[in-house]
Amino acid sequence: MTIDLAEDKKLRKAVRFVAMANGSYFGVEFAVALAIGSVALFADSIDFLEDTSINLLILMALGWSARKRARVGMALAVILLVPAGATLWAAWQQFTLMMPPAPVPLSLTGLGAFAVNLTCAYMLARYRHHESSLTKAAFLSARNDAIANIAIIAAGLLTAYTLSPWPDLLIGLAIAAMNAGAAAEVWAAARKERLEIEA
Repeated sequence: MTIDLAEDKKLRKAVRFVAMANGSYFGVEFAVALAIGSVALFADSIDFLEDTSINLLILMALGWSARKRARVGMALAVILLVPAGATLWAAWQQFTLMMPPAPVPLSLTGLGAFAVNLTCAYMLARYRHHESSLTKAAFLSARNDAIANIAIIAAGLLTAYTLSPWPDLLIGLAIAAMNAGAAAEVWAAARKERLEIEA
């Protein structure tokens, strides 16, 4: 599906906003994650940084040929795996320490992240079938992040109740699995796009 010049301008504006919002909240969430030792917030903050990179790449690639866009889509699928790897490392560190993060900052930071990601997902929803794998990558990432943020808020509440590091640890690993699933979806869409071009 293609879009006209007016829609293309709106799409570029949306993607630019999403990139700026993700880049800004990365700094907030990363700082809190380090301060309270949260695996879930660490994973989500790295995801914000990855989302910033994805949307900047999309912004550059929108004017490219379909073949080049398909290649970028496959590259974005690989980028989506980066937060999963970073989360596994952070989870291992937490597993060796087994110290629960502070529950109130965990939930409040997750709530802020949810607001950012919900806004981004809403802005990108109408374009998720345009430009195939590129905007699909951006939409899936924002949507998955909003879902993950609800889980982070829940992890904060469970941590307050149990005083256990396990809710944060398990949610962090779930975020890693979600990112891996999104990477597979984007890879499949980009590969299909490339095969259709070559055919």
